Amino acid sequence: MDILVIGSGGREHAIVWCAAKSKRVDKIYCAPGNAGTAKTAENVSIKVDDINGLLKFAREKKIGLTIVGPEIPLVAGIVDIFEAEGLKIFGPNKAAAQMEGSKAFTKNLFKKYRIPTADFGEFDKSTDAVKYIKAHKKYPLVVKADGLAAGKGVIIAANEAEAIGAVKDIMDLKIFGGAGKRTVIEEFLEGEEASILAFTDGETVLPLPASQDHKRIFDGDKGPNTGGMGAYAPAPLITPALAEKIKNEILLPTVSALRSEGIIYKGILYAGIMMTKDGPKVLEYNVRFGDPETQAVLPLLKTDLLELCLASAEGRLKDIKMEIENKASITVVLASKGYPGDYEKGREIAGLDAFDNMNDVMVFHAGTTIKNGKIVTAGGRVLNVTAVAKDIRSAIEKVYKHIDKAHFEGVYYRKDVGRKALKWRFL
Repeated sequence: MDILVIGSGGREHAIVWCAAKSKRVDKIYCAPGNAGTAKTAENVSIKVDDINGLLKFAREKKIGLTIVGPEIPLVAGIVDIFEAEGLKIFGPNKAAAQMEGSKAFTKNLFKKYRIPTADFGEFDKSTDAVKYIKAHKKYPLVVKADGLAAGKGVIIAANEAEAIGAVKDIMDLKIFGGAGKRTVIEEFLEGEEASILAFTDGETVLPLPASQDHKRIFDGDKGPNTGGMGAYAPAPLITPALAEKIKNEILLPTVSALRSEGIIYKGILYAGIMMTKDGPKVLEYNVRFGDPETQAVLPLLKTDLLELCLASAEGRLKDIKMEIENKASITVVLASKGYPGDYEKGREIAGLDAFDNMNDVMVFHAGTTIKNGKIVTAGGRVLNVTAVAKDIRSAIEKVYKHIDKAHFEGVYYRKDVGRKALKWRFL
């Protein structure tokens, strides 16, 4: 079977790498891909939002399964369009993709079906949002753009002035573009956060090991938010008992709630979970593999990824037993100088060959491209160096032992990815 992976980041390289292990795969295409995917797949110069171009390619190449990486084509309805043409595709349809495309839709679903989450208000006018803020006395307060904002549409306001400023930035100044037509304002949940990525076909839910992302640019969780500077799995915060509780009280009720609304959710359901003093609550849902969580979690997957994706698309996940390696994994992002602000591009990357024959240490490319026969930087997050070991402590030691083998001018990475896991004494 020939497959198509849509996307160009570290997540997509990890998906290509994992899918290539399947005995059912003959050839992999990646659109548009990067310098890393080019080693395993054939890159195709089609943008992720060119749905007609992707459809034409999938038809011409008789693609057996398409796996969608980023959220933009999912929210735009690529699954509905492919399925209407009889093409198999892994991911939620347009109605289900509202779970990421509209925070208001998701929060109202939680409210209607009593899925544990933060209290909230939603607003179409900035004046109404400001009135709500002025009546609110407890801070911090979380102000969110309703639509897609490339993971940057969330502002934590420490006081009333910051909250009002956030509303004006989002709704009046449109700093996140069309995503700010509506805002959602939530209570701030205190606790520690974890990411749960789960395969589902709208009935069965098969969660992958819990992971934890590192959003801030600097060590100690300081500085501005990024798309993610590293992740590790499994996250010891989520014990087996808590994982079962989250599955039974959050994930399964969510797919059941959607089903009650006439929406069958197929694909990856990615929950941001906050562990509060009152138990686990949902911060938000994404409708695709996380990045960089995928680069940490997929190396632990023993079950054939292609089989899981096909079973999800075909509504037969109940027949699949998902197996996970009894190990730990960590991925650390190598970023360009200046990221997450203006960053440099076109810097030659050296040392990648050193990872070619290493066991349990791999490099997933994110913002890379090939120029004049050389691999160069092409994004803010450039590479993900990933290590697998018997436990998190060993994985941390392994990844930082080898990370400097890859180098480019201005490279920056956090030195403390995974350290928060070490507070758990059994690691």
